[in-house]
Amino acid sequence: MAYGNKHSILARLIIAALFATSIATTATAQAQANWPTKPVRVVVAFAPGGGVDVMVRHLTQPLTELLGQSVVVDNKPGASGLVAAQEVSRAAPDGYTMLSTATSTETAAPFLLKTDVNPAKELQPLAGIGRFQLSVIVRPGLAVKNIRDLVAMAKANPDKLAYASSGPGTTPHLVGELFLQQAGIQVRHIPYKGSNPAMQATIAGETDFVFDPGLAFPHVRAGRGQIIAVASDKRTPAFPDVPTVAEAGVPGVDIDTWVGLWYPLNTPADIVNRFNGALAKVLARQDVKDKYSVLSGEALFVPQAQYRELLVKEAQVQSALIRSRKITAE
Repeated sequence: MAYGNKHSILARLIIAALFATSIATTATAQAQANWPTKPVRVVVAFAPGGGVDVMVRHLTQPLTELLGQSVVVDNKPGASGLVAAQEVSRAAPDGYTMLSTATSTETAAPFLLKTDVNPAKELQPLAGIGRFQLSVIVRPGLAVKNIRDLVAMAKANPDKLAYASSGPGTTPHLVGELFLQQAGIQVRHIPYKGSNPAMQATIAGETDFVFDPGLAFPHVRAGRGQIIAVASDKRTPAFPDVPTVAEAGVPGVDIDTWVGLWYPLNTPADIVNRFNGALAKVLARQDVKDKYSVLSGEALFVPQAQYRELLVKEAQVQSALIRSRKITAE
């Protein structure tokens, strides 16, 4: 073969490769511009009926209307949100799979559990969607009327009482440990796979109390269980006569549960921006705010940059608490 012919063939191969790359790039750009063209899946890291699950479900219909495609929930509970986080971290970064969980999945769970996923490095925060206050709910028949009574009972019976949480490393677990530290009491921790199972266990008498995100309110109103305090810096509008834990005599117990969304790494910025634009509109709606408030929640859109900062600061606080209390996964 002549020297010139070799160069001619090479040139044609290079041109063909560049043309194919151009077509692929154009197709990708068109796919991003047309997003979404199929349903968007939100992988919720806790069991159905829990605080995170209910919060997300209040968003799916209005988001579906704005985006023109269905937004569907897929519950994948386990390992304080890390099971769902791992699944989403392995998903294609095309905007069709995202994670919703409490911030503790990134800021606390990896410090407690052996895991093959590091959410802080393998996922990108999308936005915060709100927060919950946590209320102290005691089981039916427990002979306490307030926090002082509960503390006195626990001191008189070390390690006899038990509190439920939505899982090791979740905010309800860490608030519980903070409460035990501040009150100077010893109480057993019983973890469940979500806030709803934890609440149900307490209402059923399997555990003595729980830090609940408002799911127990209907039971309390029906006389099944009692709310004795709120683990926040302010009272819940649902029960304005119930004091905060600090007001009831145990200071420093005021951690709320933040909830947010994450995408796989390398999800295109234009998809992120389009989804966040729709999300901000939905969270500003009064009907959504009202639905959140029923659960002692607050609908808040936290933009991506501020959400990253929130996660970094919370990780510092949560990891310090885990170390100081020598908290372990149970």
